[in-house]
Amino acid sequence: MSCWLMILGLALGVMGQEQPSPFRYVKAKAYHIPPETTTEESGYFSLCEGADGKIYIGTAAYGRNAYLVEFDPKTESMQVVLDTHKLLGLPLSATGYAAQSKLHTRNHVGASGKIYVGSKQGYPSADEKKLLDAGQAIPEYLGGYVMSYDPKTQSSENLGMPMPLTAEQRAKGKKEGQGVIDVTSDEARGILYVITCEEQHWMLYDMKSRNYRDLGVILKDQPNTIIDARGRGTAITFDYQIARYDPQNDTLSVSPLMVGDRKFSEFIGEDRVHPDWRMAPDGKTAYLQLLNDLRMFKIDLSADAGVALQAIDLGNRIQGENPDSRGSISIGSDGQVYSVVRIDNKTGFGSGYVHHLIRHEPASGKMVDMGVLAIANPEFFDFSKGPGKNEDGTPRPTHGFHRLPDGTLTPLHVVLAMIVARDGTIYATTLYPFTLMRIEGGR
Repeated sequence: MSCWLMILGLALGVMGQEQPSPFRYVKAKAYHIPPETTTEESGYFSLCEGADGKIYIGTAAYGRNAYLVEFDPKTESMQVVLDTHKLLGLPLSATGYAAQSKLHTRNHVGASGKIYVGSKQGYPSADEKKLLDAGQAIPEYLGGYVMSYDPKTQSSENLGMPMPLTAEQRAKGKKEGQGVIDVTSDEARGILYVITCEEQHWMLYDMKSRNYRDLGVILKDQPNTIIDARGRGTAITFDYQIARYDPQNDTLSVSPLMVGDRKFSEFIGEDRVHPDWRMAPDGKTAYLQLLNDLRMFKIDLSADAGVALQAIDLGNRIQGENPDSRGSISIGSDGQVYSVVRIDNKTGFGSGYVHHLIRHEPASGKMVDMGVLAIANPEFFDFSKGPGKNEDGTPRPTHGFHRLPDGTLTPLHVVLAMIVARDGTIYATTLYPFTLMRIEGGR
């Protein structure tokens, strides 16, 4: 009897191993972003395709520096093209909380081909937190910088600090300068739109005078500026209204954003955060997602200043629980809208999270689940070695991927950013280790 039970147990084990995946997979080739450009194998929204067809990724090296890395799709090689501290003349050794620790901005490519980015603060280290708890001072963060990199000349430019920690700011009780969370260029009109953090001031930079001014409106958390067909800079306010700056007559307006007869803020609910949107090729339509919401929205931005704007709920991109979408909405040259959504894996096929690549087809209104992101070359990183260490002994996390029962390696925690290149190739980043994923023929 015991022999038969053993055979039955082995058979059941084999059956369990052969359980078919309920997922369709989207295969991505993975590339480890140079580890010397990070301290915790991480980055943020900073991802774009340059006019030269190369891919540009911003990194985070907490307490030390931040870098812009160039990926060449032809040679599959990476190199640092912008060293923030070197460009700004800041110390190249660790300076703690005072450092420009992140490139968090959605890299913006201007008409000239220049790539605009901004730097921001990181977090106090464990030792700095102890000092703060003891009532002692730590290095001051004086504010973030706006910078540009020109692939044509392979040169970078420091465009200054939008909102530094000045004597006037100190008198108001401010403890640090403002970092930069977003930069959008309008080179034809000689201006940049800049959003600060952590207070989300909407600012305007004049390329001729090289001066910044506050437009006087506070925006929603981690927002971004888009520019419509009429040349108006457009952003989402802290209470989910639409702020627009018209450079033609130097005026600012704020319009209600509605879904039918309900305010957008009421429609989505109080706990929804981090709106992220992109402008469609027509310059009139924006597509929006939120970090912790399954829905996608379509917004008509063609109305005049002061007129209420309408958002249309396009429905859930996918069904699931505990969604996460950050920096991952992109419109292809074919007008299709792409997005990555992380949801809980409730299928019984493994556990943790899974990241679905979604395509919205505006013509049909369909949401198409293209599949779960899967790594085609799992040998790209040696996970068997466990977490590495920085020079100061702090760990470098490597727990950002997991395997499903069929052996598929897939991202675990978050997709940080996603873009669709002009040729239809999809690029996305994830962390632990900091990784660029490349999906050929994504359409």
